[in-house]
This record gives sequence, C-alpha cells and structure tokens, in this order.
Amino acid sequence: MKSDKITKYTLFIASLVILFVSGGMVFSLIGGSIPAFKEFGLQFIFSTEWNPTEDREAYGALPFITGTMFTSILALIICLPLAFATALFIAEYFKRSSLASILSSMVDLLAGIPSIVYGLWGFYTLRPLMIELGWSAQGYGILTSGIILAIMIIPYATSLSAEIISMVPNELKEAAYSLGATRMEVIFNVILPNARSGIIASFILAFGRALGETMAVTMLIGNANVIPKGISGVGNTMASVIANQFGEADGLKLSSLIAIGLLLFLITGIVNAIGKLIIKKLS
Repeated sequence: MKSDKITKYTLFIASLVILFVSGGMVFSLIGGSIPAFKEFGLQFIFSTEWNPTEDREAYGALPFITGTMFTSILALIICLPLAFATALFIAEYFKRSSLASILSSMVDLLAGIPSIVYGLWGFYTLRPLMIELGWSAQGYGILTSGIILAIMIIPYATSLSAEIISMVPNELKEAAYSLGATRMEVIFNVILPNARSGIIASFILAFGRALGETMAVTMLIGNANVIPKGISGVGNTMASVIANQFGEADGLKLSSLIAIGLLLFLITGIVNAIGKLIIKKLS
C-alpha cells in the first residue's frame, strides 16, 4: 500500500511539472508577443508585409503561416500512401520475415537521422534535380521542402502505423480467412476498421512534426518573406523565419517573431485537437 501511494504521488507530481512547463511556455510566448499585437492588432495574422526598416517597421505573419501549411500539407499528401503501404508490408504481408525485419530497422534508422542531414541531402541532391527539371531557377521552393519533409515524416508514420496494425487480433483475421475472405478483404474489412484510429493518430503526429520542422526547410525553401506562388514558388515557414532572424532581432521585430512562435504553438495545438476529435469519432 505504501508503494502504491508513493507511485501515485510521483505520477501526480510529474503531471504537475508537465502542466507548469506547458503553462510557462504559453505565458512566456504571450508576454513576448504583446508588443507586436499591441502595435498591429489581429491584423498581424493577416498582413503580408514584413518590413524591418527603422521608423517604418511593419510585420505580418500570413506569408509564414501559408508557407508552413503549404509544405506540411504537401508532405502529408506524399507521406500517406508511402507510409501506409510500407506499414502494411512490414506488419501484415511479410510480418516476421527477415525482409520485414530489415525494412523495419531501416525505418527506425531513418527516423533517428537529424534534420540537418536531410537538409544537406536535399540541398546537394534534390535541389539540383529540381533545377534540372525546371521547377525553379535556384532549385528552392515549396515542392523541394515538401518532398524533404515527407521523407522525414514517413518513418514516424510508418513505424507507428505498423505497430498499430500488428496489434489487430489474429483471431479476427483468421476468422475472416476461414470465411473465404481474400487478403485485400481482410485488410479493408478487418484490419483498417480496427486500426484506423491509431493509424490516423500516427499521421497526425507526423503532420505535427512537419509543422514545426526548421533546419531542413530553412535550407531549401528559399527564405523569401512572401506568400508562395504555388508549389514551385519560394517562401518561408513560421519555424524557418524564426531560425533565420531571431538572432539579430530586437524590439518590435523580436516581439513579432515571438508572436509567430505563439501562432505556431496554437496551430499545432488546434491540429492535435482536431485529430483527437476525429479519433474519438472513429473509435
């Protein structure tokens, strides 16, 4: 009984620490962004201007919000079929085989590679390819960043989805096979209905990582403070503009960058909340 109480209080304290840290982050971001919102109001969110010139300072977050959503959604679109197919390969079609084991190990290895390495690979390999294909004169842009982001989040979505698929009870699948169901019918009528909430959760987590990715995108997106003109255009994300300009910023510009960080925090929270609602409805 004493050990149970110790465990209970330890878990309670740990939960409080997480709560206080999260609250402190929000409080700090709100405090730092107040000057920007006082100066520009909610127009800060919808303005496209980014002018750091002294006495004519004007800042708006819309180009960076747009760039973030463009790259992240593009990455998710690319990630969905590839990660789902690989997860099925590992967890269902070739489960317990040496090939699936090797592929699973490779997926885990890719998930642990630092983002800067992906950025370097994209800069020296993917970027020249984009130039060769005529997507842009410099090889920068939303498309290049989206592809790199997709490559980065595929291992996360694959690993989690494969784990969820492997947890579907064998009894259910064997019962379907005994009734004459094909492998495809088992996948769509047994595995997916039982694993869909977990699979959706894995892609939401992957999307969350894409939203906040910094270095790889910074190296490839072109770092232009404008709304991207399609997937071949250049732009900036919320994370990349902070990484590029935070070190030299002060005053109103610094507050504007902190406000962008607050907006990124809120967007990520909203995405996770929507994901939870979807999972709850499908469970």
